[in-house]
Amino acid sequence: SFAMACLIANRKYGKNGGREDVKTHHYIVSFDPKDAVENGLTMERAQALGLQFCKDNFPGHPAIVCTHPDGHNSAGNIHVHIVIGSLRVRTVERQPFMDKPCDWEAGKKHRCTSAMLRHLRVAVMEMCEQADLNQINLLEAQGDHVSEREYWAQRRGQRRLDHANAKLAAEGQQPTQTVYQTELDKLRKQIYAVLNKT
Repeated sequence: SFAMACLIANRKYGKNGGREDVKTHHYIVSFDPKDAVENGLTMERAQALGLQFCKDNFPGHPAIVCTHPDGHNSAGNIHVHIVIGSLRVRTVERQPFMDKPCDWEAGKKHRCTSAMLRHLRVAVMEMCEQADLNQINLLEAQGDHVSEREYWAQRRGQRRLDHANAKLAAEGQQPTQTVYQTELDKLRKQIYAVLNKT
């Protein structure tokens, strides 16, 4: 299994023993919701694309690839989760996007650098182009881009706010705030408000 492969690699190379060690990396390839209707994207095809993407971009790492039709936000987009063990278990042939020996040698850890993330964005765009699927330009800023960290902070904050508001309602009081905003979102909205006036 994936978990056992990671465990064996960690023991073999004496790595990932600490709680703070990065043991896995999680990447998500999210397809346009229109692809299912317009371009015939099925779960099986998305899974096959994800498997090939994993083989091409994370060679030598134990990995698990799984696809599902929709997320918790009901966007309707098929997406593929790729989770790789952080430790490479076999030496692989050097690829153009690999710049240091740790990128292809067994026993070395995956580096999630800016250059690697840029390579992966380009690889996703090329994959979509070759498969005749919709795509966006992943190399340019996309307006109100929200990082994954901020997205989850907003979700947690909204849950806490909903819980607090439920208590107030039970006591017969009216909540003053129903939508949670992160500090970044408040700042973003203030900046846009000023930009619109200048």
